[in-house]
Amino acid sequence: MAKKQAARPKPQNMGKTLKRLLAYLMEYKARIPIIIVCIIVSSLSGVAGTYFLKPIINEYIVPFIGQQSPDLSAFIRMLCLMGAIYLAGIIAAYVFRRLMLTVSTGVLNKIRNELFTNMQKLPIQFFDTHTHGELMSRFTNDTDTLRQMLGESITDIFSSIISVTGVFIMMLILSPLLTALVVVMLFVMITAIKKIGGKSALYYKKQQKELGRTNGYIEEMIEGQKVVKVFCHEEQVNQAFDKMNDNLAEAATSANTFANILMPVMMNLSYINYALSAIAGALLAINGYLDIGTIASFLQYTRSFSQPITQMSQQLNAILMALAGAERIFNLIDETAETDEGTITLTCARIDENKRLTPCEEHTGIWAWKAPENDNSNYS
Repeated sequence: MAKKQAARPKPQNMGKTLKRLLAYLMEYKARIPIIIVCIIVSSLSGVAGTYFLKPIINEYIVPFIGQQSPDLSAFIRMLCLMGAIYLAGIIAAYVFRRLMLTVSTGVLNKIRNELFTNMQKLPIQFFDTHTHGELMSRFTNDTDTLRQMLGESITDIFSSIISVTGVFIMMLILSPLLTALVVVMLFVMITAIKKIGGKSALYYKKQQKELGRTNGYIEEMIEGQKVVKVFCHEEQVNQAFDKMNDNLAEAATSANTFANILMPVMMNLSYINYALSAIAGALLAINGYLDIGTIASFLQYTRSFSQPITQMSQQLNAILMALAGAERIFNLIDETAETDEGTITLTCARIDENKRLTPCEEHTGIWAWKAPENDNSNYS
């Protein structure tokens, strides 16, 4: 049974889960446009700032070579403008991070409230068929992955998409020929991300499921430790725990193995891309097709191009894991509540002169069960 659950690679209905999360986010619709604008400003400031390397090198640094007392006023103004662009990006990044933090905590606060409230209405049969640890994992592991997605992953991916788009456009403007070389390396990177990242996402989901099962079993055994000892069931309990713990260790090892090798692979591919671009740019400069400032800006864009792609691959894994957790949370919220079909109610009561309990409105400290169909039927 455990193998069947662990094999589920992704949420069963990703679109429905995303739509439901968006409904929570829309409660903060006044802040969403500000967050989007700040992300755009933060991302494009880095793209624009890098382009300044071309005029700074070509129009100031190179002409200054060999001059005894060059006029640095225009050069300083250019540096100040470049610094102002980067400063605007820093401020925008702070603003959208701060706003997104308040949005994510507010959404999670409402989700936890709905989760806990609905859990109080579930029938006893539900708790007999679900371990305490499994239910606790909805409030801990699943909500934590959801917090990371809302607070970091979504904004990081949006920012990376804008950065990659802006960098790619600027590289085309600077040198279409060198950009073609970068695109070839991009396909190599995407292939590596697809192979390694896919494996990592699969095992991370297995890890989350095995962690929930293991935590549930531990909590169940702690609560029932007296029963375990009375029936001398320690050996069987240890064997079952060892099996669950081994499954968790295997899934965690596989997940972290693929996750840890993704970054080194992507970094080395980016270094290869940088080296090939530098070699090709030098050859073009020697033959008079490019200037030094263009090569400097392009090489910086090459470094800026691969980093967001790597970041997107990591955040996509986090989003898939968070959506799987969100789906489990919503499934618990949507569990059918127990319908109260009883007719007996609890009411305040007092003892009359005949030593009988009678219902009353005021609080007396005495409670009695009352059958509405028969006002004289009161049970203490």
